[in-house]
Amino acid sequence: MVPTTAPAMIEGSLARQGLAGFFLSGLLLAFLGAILPAWGYHLRDDYITVGGFFLSMNLGLALSAGLAHYALARKTTPTVLMVGCGVACAGFLCLALVPPAAAAWWRLLGILTLGAGAGLLNRGVFQAISPLYRQDPAATVYLSGTFFGLGSVAISLMVASTFYVYTVPSTLVLVAVIPGFFLASYAKMLAASRAALPPGRLRLGIGGWKDAWTSLTNPAAVLFALLLFFQFGNEWSIAGWLPLFLCKRLGVSPASSLLMLALYWLALLVGRVLAAAVLPRVSHGRLLGASVLAALFGCTILFFTDNRFGAVTGILFIGGGFASIYPLVVERIGGRFPAYHPGFFNGIFSFAVTGGLLAPWSLGFFAERWGVGAVIAVPLLGTLLVFLLLLMIWAEARFTAAEG
Repeated sequence: MVPTTAPAMIEGSLARQGLAGFFLSGLLLAFLGAILPAWGYHLRDDYITVGGFFLSMNLGLALSAGLAHYALARKTTPTVLMVGCGVACAGFLCLALVPPAAAAWWRLLGILTLGAGAGLLNRGVFQAISPLYRQDPAATVYLSGTFFGLGSVAISLMVASTFYVYTVPSTLVLVAVIPGFFLASYAKMLAASRAALPPGRLRLGIGGWKDAWTSLTNPAAVLFALLLFFQFGNEWSIAGWLPLFLCKRLGVSPASSLLMLALYWLALLVGRVLAAAVLPRVSHGRLLGASVLAALFGCTILFFTDNRFGAVTGILFIGGGFASIYPLVVERIGGRFPAYHPGFFNGIFSFAVTGGLLAPWSLGFFAERWGVGAVIAVPLLGTLLVFLLLLMIWAEARFTAAEG
């Protein structure tokens, strides 16, 4: 018999497990960048297929959006989280069954399944953290980002550490254990909630498509969404293609390239933690300027370098430069839309992730036409665009304040 727990404790426990779910979300969304060398794409110039993998992940996220909205209206949050973890686990196992010589279509189907699982999970965790967000919005957002970053670092290190030890199917089965563990944890939470709460209590009531659309009719919200769309596109372009770029341009081994990918994620993670600490103490304009210059400098170094030291230096500058942009935007969102709950962030976040995965897809065409160096040139231009959008947001805020 499952012991009865106080409703507030159940909701608080689910919120904490929702935060932990961002670890799995980061692992799922960073998976493609880490697995491509293991699939041998550093040995051939099949850039269109690589781009297609990112498109397939994006389609999975899009297809799961409607299902997640339908499920959350009728099922409890732990149920949706369980389904998302189960679908993700099935996606990894399907990919493990694909023979090395199989056509790319089979992998596309497995990646589509992973994207669907990630979409369900993302919607569920945003739903779950609602109580924590109401108590402390800033801390909840930063903790979510930290767990997400840790998941991205973890998948890169896992594939790197098993590259010469296990076969690719064995590695994928090992990775599939992680969503399986989360599934068991959410199943336990579901059992406890059924014993303690009346039906529907864990449907936390975050707004649906109508609310999200209403939010995005606000010009400021559109600018925020576009900014994150392009910023995530910059970040995920590097994250998705960095190992292939390092292998092809510098002759770095696949395992070493994955360690450098983990360094990139770690630079983003540590940079965002530091940015959150210094935001109240420094001029946001100066921080933005320094961030943009650091990212541009890093992209330039990485594009022209011919050695590992230059590559590591460029990666650290890019990660550090990109890191502070997201905290700046989150703070602005919280300041302009204090009444919004995580559902609003979920809508913007989902739009941003779409940009984050569409950009690596488009890079497949650019790399096919101009070579693998294009995967660095495009984020360089994208960084300038993000800078212009931030200036527009600040100008819009001043104009609105003057009118008020």
